[in-house]
Amino acid sequence: MSDVIVGAALVRAGKLLAQQRAWPERHAGQWELPGGRVEPGESDVDALARECLEELDVAVSVGGRVGEDVPLGSAKVLRIYAAELTSPGDEPRAVEHSAVRWLGLEDLDDLEWLPADRVLLPALRALLAGS
Repeated sequence: MSDVIVGAALVRAGKLLAQQRAWPERHAGQWELPGGRVEPGESDVDALARECLEELDVAVSVGGRVGEDVPLGSAKVLRIYAAELTSPGDEPRAVEHSAVRWLGLEDLDDLEWLPADRVLLPALRALLAGS
C-alpha cells in the first residue's frame, strides 16, 4: 500500500492558490499546491482539511478529485482534490512556506513548480477553465 500525499486545488474567483516551498533546501523557492501526508486512520478529505488549516490557517471544503494519482518514488502517490474556502473572505497565509499566490490560467506556466505538481498542470488548467 502506498503512502498518500493529498493536495488542494484551492480555487477562488477563478484563481488557484499555490505556495512556495521554504525547505528542504533542494526544493526551496519551488511552488506546489497546499497539502501533505494522510496520517494512519485519517481519510484523504480529513487530511486535506487539516493540512490547509496547518499550512494556510484557513478552513476548506473538499470536493472531487482533480487529475490522476501522481507516483512519488516507489511508495508514495500525490492525490489532488478540488477545494474552496469555507469562508470566502478568509485570506490564506504562508504559515510553513515562503509565500502564497493566487494564479490565473495565464500565470500557471510562470512558476517553477515541483515536478509532481507540474505533471498536474493540464488538470489544473481544466479546473480553472471550468470555474
